[in-house]
Parts: sequence; structure tokens; C-alpha cells
Amino acid sequence: MRTSLVLLSARLLDPGTGRFLPETALAVSDGRISALGDDRATRALADASTTVVDLKGAVVTPGLVDGHLHPVSGAELTHGLDLSGCGDLEAVREALAREVRTLTPGAWLHGWGLDPNVFGDRPVEAAELAPVLDGVPALLQLFDAHSVLASPRALELAGVDGPRTFAQAAEVVCDAEGRPTGLLLEDAACELVERAAPRPTHAERRARLAAALRGMAAAGLTGGHAMDANGESLALYAELDEAGELPLRLRVAPWCQPGADADALRALVQQQGTGGALWRTEGVKLFMDGTIDNGTAWLERPDCHGESTHAFWPDPAAYTHVVGELHRAGVPTATHAIGDAAVRHVLDSVEKAQASHASARTAPTGQPLTGQRPVRHRIEHIETVPDDTLRRFAELGVLASMQPTHCCDFTRADHTDNWSRRLGEERASRAWRCRDLWDSGATVVLGSDWPIAPYPPLGVMAGARHRRPSRDLTQPPHGPEQALTALESLRAMTVNAAYAAGEEHEAGRLAVGHRADLTVLADDPLTTPATDLPALPVLLTVLDGRPTHRDATL
Repeated sequence: MRTSLVLLSARLLDPGTGRFLPETALAVSDGRISALGDDRATRALADASTTVVDLKGAVVTPGLVDGHLHPVSGAELTHGLDLSGCGDLEAVREALAREVRTLTPGAWLHGWGLDPNVFGDRPVEAAELAPVLDGVPALLQLFDAHSVLASPRALELAGVDGPRTFAQAAEVVCDAEGRPTGLLLEDAACELVERAAPRPTHAERRARLAAALRGMAAAGLTGGHAMDANGESLALYAELDEAGELPLRLRVAPWCQPGADADALRALVQQQGTGGALWRTEGVKLFMDGTIDNGTAWLERPDCHGESTHAFWPDPAAYTHVVGELHRAGVPTATHAIGDAAVRHVLDSVEKAQASHASARTAPTGQPLTGQRPVRHRIEHIETVPDDTLRRFAELGVLASMQPTHCCDFTRADHTDNWSRRLGEERASRAWRCRDLWDSGATVVLGSDWPIAPYPPLGVMAGARHRRPSRDLTQPPHGPEQALTALESLRAMTVNAAYAAGEEHEAGRLAVGHRADLTVLADDPLTTPATDLPALPVLLTVLDGRPTHRDATL
């Protein structure tokens, strides 16, 4: 068995214990760690074709995995105007005006990362951006990616001139006279206008995705749990994989939307396990609600505007049925649930599914499924939950998938932000309870939800520790009592990510026989202060034994 890679003079960090292994070198064969030992013995395993890297004391961890991201839609979305750095409405207007001056007549303007907090107490509507967008077809994605602000010209070109009815909790927001304000809530409404805009070619999508994934590898990511398979996603992953250009190992969960019938569920089950060398379809993504910021979450009590009172599924019992069918078929689910009522309903549904199908697992066709990984259901986001739901995660084996940088960058410690004002003090004080979930025995997985928040994993781990705005770390933390430790945040992107994917037997640790997915850092992430962690250099990223990023200093 040929040794393809040898790493020498390394500090090998075990995220399970937080200690360095006694060995100082590792060897890789056929994409797996084939040996751990001292420099001399490990170097002897190399031949003339082996890549040998002297790490000069750098720290090696198991490859960092983002527990929740959207590579294809993110690559497309972030190609437009970045509005995430605009702190007030005037800054948004100025950024839009600059972009408008670069457009050819009739061209569409695409923006992303718009923070609703810039509107203050004013409604989020296109009129606030007049006259900058007069006559310009524009689509501005709000930071949560669940809502879009469309200009009057964009609405006109799409033929949207009044309210619409949808099969899910979506809305074309209109004024008292029934005229659209420009705010579109949830995908079904957003797509009405998005369909009218020019779309990138397949080649453009492929190039943008490849560039985004290369950036992720350079940031230290070796894998990600991709939470959609929309559009050309699977074809693009397959193309990059076959060309040897896929620098992340991806676990892809296609969506199941309200209205899915038995045929749709059967297709989702049959799709499981398909993929290529470095990607596969596994699990199904569902939505139980929208977002607190745009009033589409599902809360046990309405927000301050009387909103966030309904589930994304018009009939929540239909969601429960779908989870039961998927569980019976051995298919893990990942459900977007932000509000307390949404989280509770997902937990109730999983409990019912486990009780109803505790014996054999069979597909909707009636045929038992064999060779399945463990059915580990998960809840995504979990932004506010009461005490009585915490222990149920561990009791039911439901994974808690959290994005701490959402708390850092989109809320404020003094609760003057839109999210906190909508919830009120009691519920805002229960924001992103990473610590409480961890202490209650839940398996916590961390991710970015890119493009909602930046993907660099060191920034995600830092946010879990300091809970401060990444743009101004001098600001006070939001809920510092919910911070994770340095070791916990590392585990959440290595050991726990592997467990979430049912891969703990071959990933998430530095052990012989495990995958050679590795992240090499200039120093110890456990002793680097949280506020300094995002700047810690990533020296080498290795996927399946192949370097996907190598710093010039090595």
C-alpha cells in the first residue's frame, strides 16, 4: 500500500480529549491515516512519489466540518452586491447608488446580506430605498435568506401586483390598499420575482461554486452538511467530483416541502446514498417555520407585532406524518425550527415516529432497508427555546445544529435589535442556548449556514466562545452564559459532526484507519484567545489524503 502523504514535526490534537497525541507524524495511504509515529519511522514509509511536508510544529486536527451550509445557492447569491456591511439605511442607499451607476440600461441589480435592523422602526419596504432604485429591477436578499425586497420595477416585470395564496407559509406583503410593498416572505413568494430575472449559465454556476469551495478549503474546511439539493446542485457536485475539483466532502439533504405525497417520499427514499466519491445524498431537509426577523417563525406566543403564529406546514400533522414515514424508511431528517413552538413540534414528531416504528424499518414500498446508517434526526437553528425542551434532545437522540455567529452578528446584547424586540425580554434572553443544550446532554453541531453568515470555521468556533459582533469585538457579548469552551467548539465541528453523519467510526479523530481529512493550524486553537482565533493561519487542508490548500510557508 503506497504512502501518498507524510506529515512530520506535527502536534497532533485529539478533539476527544483536548490533548496532543504522543506521536509527531502521520502517514496517509488510500485516503486513510495509515500510520502514527515519530518523525524518523514515519518518514521511512515515504518513497520518491510521496508528498512529505515538514509542519515545523504546526497543529493538526481532524478536518473541520461545517454542520449547515448552502454551497450552490450561496455561490450564486454572493456574486451580487454585498450589503452585509451596511449599518444603517443611508449606507444601504449609498451602496445601491454606486452599484446602479455601474449597470447597463435594463440590467438587474442583485444584493444580499441586507440587515432589517437598518430600517429601525420603519417598515421593511422598497419605498424606503426610493429614489435610488427608481426604474431599476432589483432583488435584495435579506440576511436570513427567507425574504427578499423587490423594487417596483422588478415587481412590474414579474407581474406581481397584489397578494397571492401559497401552499406554504409565504406572503407577498401588501399595504392597506392591496399594493405590494416589495417585501416577499419565504421561497414561494420570492420565486415569483426571481423567475423574472436573468439566470446565470451552467458554466457560470459551476465556476462560482468551484471558487466558493476552494475558499472554504483555504479556510480549513474539509467537509460540509449541505442543506439543500435545489436546482443544479447535484449535477454540479457530480461534475466537480468527476473532474477531481471537489475540495470538500459533502453530505447533501434534499428538501421535502408541504404537499409532498407518497410518490415524492418514495423518490426521496430512493435517492438516499446516491452520489460520488466525495459527496452523497443522505437525509432530508424540512422546514417547520421561517424566521423571527421577518415574522414567519412559529412561536408559542405571538411576537410584538402579533406575527410568527403559524407553522410553515399549513397542517403540522402532515409534517408529523412525513417524519414518521422517513423514520420508518431509515432516513434521517434535518428540520429548520427557529421558534419555540416549531422546536417543540419537531421533538413531538420525532418522539411519535420513534414510538410508532420502534420495531422494523421499512421503506414506503414495504421493503425493509438494509445497511443504513443510524437514523439520527436533527433540528437546525433552535434560536429560542424554553427550559422544558432542553432535556428532550438527549432523551430522543435529536442533534442540535447551531449557528452561533447568527447570534453574534444579527442580535445585540442590549436587545435593541429587531430579533430581540420582536420576542421581548423573556424569550430574547433564551437566545441560542448552546451551553444549556450541551449541558443537558445534547450533541451540538456547529455551522455557519453560509451564505447567511461567513463560512470560515475558525470564526464559527470563535463566535461560539465569545458571542460578540464579529465586526466590533469591543461590544458586549449576547448571552455570555451560553458560550461554549474552546474544546467544545472544536468537538462540535469534528467529533460531533462525524457523529451527526453516522461516520464516527471513520471520521472526526486522528486514528489509524480513519479518513485523512485534516486541518493544519499555525497554533493551538484551544489556547488561542477566542477573539484572535479567526485570524489564526490555516497552513494546510487535506481531503481524502490530498492537499486542497497549502500555505506558501510550508
